[in-house]
Amino acid sequence: MKANRKENKGFGMSFRTRLLLVIVAALTLEVTSIIQYIYTQRGIKHEASLRAEGELKSAENKIMDVVNQTEAAVRNSIWVAQWCLDYPDSLKRIPQRVVSENPVVVGSTIALVPGYSQKYPLYAPYATRDMETGKIRMLSLATEEYDYPSMEWFTKPLELGESYWSEPYFDENGGDMLMVTFSTPVRDNNGEIAAILTADISLDWLTELIGDIKVYPNAFSMVVSRNGQIMVCPVDTLVMKKTVDQFASESSDREALDRVNKAMLSGETGEMLVRYNGKNNHVYFAPVERTGWSLSIVLPEKELYKGVRRIGLLVNILQVLGLVMIVVILRIVTRNQIKYRQLYEQKERIENEIHIAREIQMSMIPKTFPPFPERKDLDLAASVIPAKEVGGDLYDFFIRDEKLFFCIGDVSGKGVPASLVMAVTRSLFRAMSAHETSPARIVTSMNNSISETNENNMFVTFFCGVLDLTTGQLSYCNAGHNPPLILTDAIRGLPVVPNLPLGIIRDMKFVEQETVLQYDDALFLYTDGLSEAENSSQEQFGESRIKAALHGRKSSENHLKHIEHRVSLFVDKAPQSDDLTMLFIHYLGGNPLTPCHYHLTLHNDIKQIALLPDFVDTIAMRIELDHEATSNLNLALEEAVTNVIMYAYPEGTDGVVNIDATVDGKSVSFVIADNGMAFDPTAKEKIDIAAGIDERPIGGLGIHLVRTIMDNVKYERKDEKNILTITKNYA
Repeated sequence: MKANRKENKGFGMSFRTRLLLVIVAALTLEVTSIIQYIYTQRGIKHEASLRAEGELKSAENKIMDVVNQTEAAVRNSIWVAQWCLDYPDSLKRIPQRVVSENPVVVGSTIALVPGYSQKYPLYAPYATRDMETGKIRMLSLATEEYDYPSMEWFTKPLELGESYWSEPYFDENGGDMLMVTFSTPVRDNNGEIAAILTADISLDWLTELIGDIKVYPNAFSMVVSRNGQIMVCPVDTLVMKKTVDQFASESSDREALDRVNKAMLSGETGEMLVRYNGKNNHVYFAPVERTGWSLSIVLPEKELYKGVRRIGLLVNILQVLGLVMIVVILRIVTRNQIKYRQLYEQKERIENEIHIAREIQMSMIPKTFPPFPERKDLDLAASVIPAKEVGGDLYDFFIRDEKLFFCIGDVSGKGVPASLVMAVTRSLFRAMSAHETSPARIVTSMNNSISETNENNMFVTFFCGVLDLTTGQLSYCNAGHNPPLILTDAIRGLPVVPNLPLGIIRDMKFVEQETVLQYDDALFLYTDGLSEAENSSQEQFGESRIKAALHGRKSSENHLKHIEHRVSLFVDKAPQSDDLTMLFIHYLGGNPLTPCHYHLTLHNDIKQIALLPDFVDTIAMRIELDHEATSNLNLALEEAVTNVIMYAYPEGTDGVVNIDATVDGKSVSFVIADNGMAFDPTAKEKIDIAAGIDERPIGGLGIHLVRTIMDNVKYERKDEKNILTITKNYA
C-alpha cells in the first residue's frame, strides 16, 4: 500500500508539473495577445508609413524623371540659342527642336528680352505639339493679347537670373492647357540676359500619376504648388480654384490643418496626425526638388486599424488550439531534442569543412587586380561566382617571356566533385604551360592526363590562349567551351573550332588557331553560367544581352562589375543555377593610331537621332577630343543625318541610313549613305547669315552648320545611292 501511494504521488507530481506548464502557457498566450494587439497597431502604423513613404518616393522619382528630362531639353539647347542670338531669324528652330526631340515637352518658346533686338522689339516664336495628331505647330507669343513680358515664366528667371519653375496656370493663346513651365535665361557674349528659353509640360500626366497612388482603399493624395495652390486633388472643385490656406480657413479644424500646410509649404518631409471632421487622419508629405511642389497622402485612421479586431478574434481561437498543441509538443520536443542537436552538430561540421574547401579552392586562382600594375600594355580582370559554396569553374593567367598565358574552364556538375576536378585542371594548366607555348599541345597534354583518371566520366570545357604582348599575336585552342567575344571596331564572336571537351577521348587531336589583336582590342571569356543565367520566367540572359552590356569604354574590372550588375538586375530573385566566371583581357600594346572603323545603321525616323551621341562619343574617346569638339562633331553629324531622314525617303516609307566612320592619325570621316531619292544638300547656295529673313532662301541652315564645323563636305550619287562624306581634321 505504501509503495502504491509513492507511485501515485510521483505520477501526481508529474501531472501537476504539466498542468502548471499549461497554466503558464495560457497566461503567456493571453499576455502575448495583449502585447500583440499593441504591437500590431504599431506594426500596421509603421507598415503604412513605409508604404506611404515608398509611394511618395516613387511618385517623386517619376515626377523628377519628367522634370529632369524637361530641364535637360532646355539646357542642352542653350548653347545653340547663344550661337543664334546674333541671327534672330534662326531662333525659331530652337523651340521646334526642343519639342520634337522631347516627348514630355508639349510646348517651348525662346522669348527675347524687349528691346534686345532692334529688328524685333518683341519676339517669341512658340512651338507646340498637337495632342491629337502629334504634329508640331508654330505660333507667336509676341502679341498684345498674350503680352509675354508680363508672364511669370518670363519675369521670374529675368529677375532671379537663374532657372525657374513657374506656378501652374492655364495657358491661353499659347498651349491652351493646364501646364507648368521651366524657364532659363540665355545670356549673350557680354553676360547679359538676352532671352528666356522655356519648356512647357502638361499637368494631365501629374493627375494620372497621383491618381495611381493606392496605399489603402480610402486613402487619397494631392499636390500643392510653392504658393499653396492645389494642383491635384480627388475633389475637382478644389483643383486650381483654392489654396490649402483657403481650404483650412473653411474648416473647424483649422489649427491642425495650418500646421500641416506650414510644413508642406516650407518644403519639409514628414508625417502628422490631423483631426478633421471629428476623425483622425495620418498625413504623409514630401517635397519635389527644384519645383517647389509638395506631395501628400491622407490616410484615415479608421481605415488603418479596421482589421485589428478581426485579427484579435482569430488570435483567441488560435490560443485555444495552441494550448492543445502545447500539451502534444511538450512530449514531442523532449523526445526529439537530443536528435536535433546531433543533426545540427553534424550539419555545422559539414559546413565548416565545405567553407575550408572553398577557401582552398579560391586560393588557387588569381584574385588581386590589377594583376600586373607595372605594365601599361595590358588591362586584365577576372571573377568567379560559384552557384554553391564550392564550384567547378576556373580561370588562370600568368606572363612568361612577354607572353600572356590564360585559360578559362567549366567542369561538368557542381559542388565538391566539380571543385576537385577544377583544382586538378588548374594544376595541369600551370604544369603544362610552364614549358610549352603552343595552346594545342597544352590542351592535348591536359586532355590525356584527365582522361586517364576520369572514372566518374566528368568532362571540362576549356579555352586556352597565348597572347604575345609585343606583337599582339594570339594563339588559342578551344575544347568545347563558349566562343569568347572579341571587341575591335565591333563586338563579335571569336572564330573557333569547337573540338571536344577535356576528359572524353584520350589522344584527341585539338586544332590550334591564330589571330592578331590591335591596340585597344579586347577579349571577353565567360562560362555558360553567364549566357544561361535565368530569371523567374526561365528566360536566359543570352549572348545579345552580353554584347549590349559590353558597350562603352570602361576598365576591365569595371566591365565585369557592370556585367555582374546587369545579370543581377535580370535574374532578380531567381536562384543562381550555375557557376558564373568571366575573364576580360584588354590589349593596349601596338600602335594606338592604327586606323579604326565604326558603323551605325538608322531607320528614317527622327527618333533615331538619339542614337548618334553614343556613336560619336565612342569615336571621340578614342582620339581624345575635348567636350566642345565632341559636341560640334555630334551637331554636324546630326544635321547631316536629319537632312537624309527628312528628305531622302517619301513620307511613310521605311528606309535605312548607313553611317560608316573612319578614324586615322589625322582625321575622322563620316560616310552617310542612303537608297532614297537623289538629294544633294551641298547644292544649296552658301547662305548669308547676316542677311534679313526676307532676303534669305528657305532652308540651308543645317548644311551651313555642317560646312562651318567640318573641314571637308562632299556629295556623290553612286549606284542609286546618296553618299555624303564629311571630314574633320584634328591634331
